[in-house]
Amino acid sequence: MTGNTVMIIIAIVAYLLLTLYIGVRFSKKNKSTVDFYLGGRKMGPLVTAMSAEASDMSSYLLMGLPGLAYLSGLADVGWTAIGLALGTWLNWLIVARRIRHYSSEIGAITVPEFFSKRYHDNKNILSLIAGIVIVVFFIPYTASGFAACGKLFSSLFGVDYMVAMVVFAVIIIAYTTLGGFLAASTSDLIQSIVMTIALIVILFFGISLAGGMDNVIENAKSLPGYLSMSQTYVAETGEASGYGPITVISTMAWGLGYFGMPHILLRFMAIEDKKKLSLSRRIASIWVVISMGVAILIGIVGLGASATGAIPALSGSATETVIIELSSKLAENGLLAAFVAGIVLAGILAATMSTADSQLLAASSSVSENIVSQFLKRKMSQKTSLIIARVTVIIISVIAVFLARDPDSNIFTIVSFAWAGFGAAFGPVVLLALFWRKGNKYGAIAGMIAGGAMVFIWKYAVRPLGGAFNIYELLPAFLVAFAANIIVSLVTGGASKEVAGEFDVVMKRHN
Repeated sequence: MTGNTVMIIIAIVAYLLLTLYIGVRFSKKNKSTVDFYLGGRKMGPLVTAMSAEASDMSSYLLMGLPGLAYLSGLADVGWTAIGLALGTWLNWLIVARRIRHYSSEIGAITVPEFFSKRYHDNKNILSLIAGIVIVVFFIPYTASGFAACGKLFSSLFGVDYMVAMVVFAVIIIAYTTLGGFLAASTSDLIQSIVMTIALIVILFFGISLAGGMDNVIENAKSLPGYLSMSQTYVAETGEASGYGPITVISTMAWGLGYFGMPHILLRFMAIEDKKKLSLSRRIASIWVVISMGVAILIGIVGLGASATGAIPALSGSATETVIIELSSKLAENGLLAAFVAGIVLAGILAATMSTADSQLLAASSSVSENIVSQFLKRKMSQKTSLIIARVTVIIISVIAVFLARDPDSNIFTIVSFAWAGFGAAFGPVVLLALFWRKGNKYGAIAGMIAGGAMVFIWKYAVRPLGGAFNIYELLPAFLVAFAANIIVSLVTGGASKEVAGEFDVVMKRHN
């Protein structure tokens, strides 16, 4: 083992020890499930903003986006980023303050519980369905994060893929089960800083490796459609392919997913002072735009570095390792550079872990609170509830590890499917619950089921038909769910006087 390799390991281990320390420290502050899941609703604006965005920006920020830019140029990744940026801003603008206020008024500490209490679903059918949706889509999502960690260390150090994946799964489980929401959110703040450092360091090093920005641009210009927003570069043929209006709208539909992301909505529900959400919105929106822009630029710079022979030419899913390749090259420039490379690689871990811990918390809350406590109506002490939550985290993680045993899984594909699932199943329900007084539980149930089912139907039955049907499954599923919610609510008589009256009271206090 060389000295450079040792320095990389030291940097990564130091980062991992810090996350474990955070878990141990905050484990002493969890006195109730409100503390474990929402940090006692005591989150400051900076932690809220950066925690929400770090938990959102999973490994696709440092692996998926650069890889897509490297492979096909600006159009696909550019319109995706624009959609995500708009979705981030709108979510903070129209959802954050309302769901923080409404969830506090009705005493909801999880997203499924918010649905049931909002519509006076005393049988908690909404909680059950929402809990199932969360588990169905979060387990593979979490598995993709574990897989990213396994791939990283398997490729860097020649460690067995399964061994590397299991080790990092255990670390994520440890600080999540110990510290709950406060630990996850505080570590997410630190992870967002590490991710930012990683992006900046690799960008400038990559430009230097490629021979300067002029060389990067010249190389990109030489590829048909690579820098166009109306065409995309097809690496297999070396030609440009059209990128029409339908495809643009479909790709921008990524932004709709934000309205239904449980781990992001939980951050909104947890902020201490809802009046400071405007500050959180500015911080989050600026960070998202800059970080995605830099990630895309790294992909383009990485292609330039490949063109000069500085790093290997990448193809297919291997393009997602462009930052790893650049980091490996950085580590060849002495011990200090190797330590910095370790920080960069820790940034990839940060991107993965910040999402995985949030997903585990959301999934565990769905099982312990929404299914066991609310739907099955098992009365438990606060201590018993916390134990069940922590055991649930472990069980879900074990299943995720099993699903992630294949080292050839594609990160971006898995993330896009899970993103569509949550966006379609929860997004319309959230928006209508916060802005429409006439909705009822039957409409919410219909919308949730229709949205989740349409994601599967469109992806596996309709989209393969190609042509006009070849659009991202989130868009049609979101529209179907929205329509189902409204139509079923109206057909079944709309909101009861009690539900509509409560909505009016809560909104009056909100304003």
